[in-house]
Formats: sequence, structure tokens, C-alpha cells
Amino acid sequence: MYPSIQEQAALKAAESLMNQIMSRYDPSHDAFHVQRVRKTALLIAGALPAKQPDLLVVELAALLHDVLDKKYVSEAEAADAYTYFLPFFLSLSSEHGLDLISDGRARQIVKVIENVSWTTEKKLRATGKIEEWHDTCVELHCVQDADRLDAIGAFGIMRCAAYSAATNRPLHAPSGRLDTAVQHFYDKLLHIQERLKTEPGKAMGAKRHQFMVDFLNSVQDEYVAEAPKLA
Repeated sequence: MYPSIQEQAALKAAESLMNQIMSRYDPSHDAFHVQRVRKTALLIAGALPAKQPDLLVVELAALLHDVLDKKYVSEAEAADAYTYFLPFFLSLSSEHGLDLISDGRARQIVKVIENVSWTTEKKLRATGKIEEWHDTCVELHCVQDADRLDAIGAFGIMRCAAYSAATNRPLHAPSGRLDTAVQHFYDKLLHIQERLKTEPGKAMGAKRHQFMVDFLNSVQDEYVAEAPKLA
């Protein structure tokens, strides 16, 4: 029965590490975002019609997926994710008797973490470096979809505004400005639905996508609004 006592301890340790590191990130990438991704990834994993993923791999990867986000850490810090997380996996073995290194799951968890990012996948596809693993790893797909679902819909809109505020990015501007929050929807967020991997993820994504479309229509209506004519 998942999670076992050992697995519960591992999840608690991962939560602690995540909270410690991500407490200095802005609200668009905070612990609450991670917990939403964790919950959604497990929902997707439980709803898959065919292959049952390794739930511990899914949950640990979801909990740790943004710890080394390149928007918040240097390239040097993010360059060797396995070395970074190795003390964590060693502690799971020594303190809780859960050896994820010998059975290869530590490597798999880190590989999922390294490949969750939309930008990472985009670069790999552009350079022809997508491997069969990227297209077949169900654990990766559960976490990828969950992370991307949190970038669209109602929470996605709030997160985009939060990150824009943290980086002093304009919310909207006259035509021609490409550095605005609204432009980010057209550059990335409206394309996320097309790249969801799982059937449960696609079902959730359709509703969230339409919510964004309606929101952007409202933004445009308000932006071009004319003063009412008074009698």
C-alpha cells in the first residue's frame, strides 16, 4: 500500500528540503505551487488507463521539480542536479532505510526533474535531442502535465501576474511591446494545451485553456473600452 512508512518519511524529507530552498522564491514559484503540482501529478497518475506509474518517483519528482529552477539559481548550481540531490538520497538510506540509489530510482527522479521544464523540452526538440525516454516515460508525463496545468487557467493567470510583478514586467502595453504579461500568454501559455501528454491532463487542460481565452478577450475589451456616452 502506497505510501509505506519509509516512503512517508522520504516524502516528508523532500517537503522539508523544498520548503527550505523555495521560501526565497516569489509567489509564482513557491511551495503552494509545488503542492498543487504534487496533487495534480498524483491525480493524473491514478487516472491513467494503462500503465501504472511509480507513484514515489512521481511524487518526489513533483515535490523537488522547481528546487533548481534556473530563474532562481545560477547555471552552475543547476548544472549537476544529481550531485546536488545526492546528499538527500543518501540521507533517505541512512536515516529511513530507503535506498533509492541502488535501485536506480534516484537517477530516474532527477532525470524527471531535469526534463519537466517547457523550455528544456522546447530546446531538445529544436535540436533533435529528444530521446525515446522523453516520449515514453509516464512518470515524466505525469509531472510535466501537472506543472503545465498550473501554468494555465485561473492559477496560471495569477502566477503570470505574480512573476510579472516580481520582475517588473508590464502587464499590458500598446501594440509592439513584446515584454508584457499578456504577450507571454501568446508566446507560451496558449500553446501549453497542445503539448500535454496524458489523457487526464488533456481533459483538465481544455477547461483551463478556455478560461485563459475568455480572460484575454476581457483584457482586450477593457483595454480598448471607450468612455460611455452620457445622455
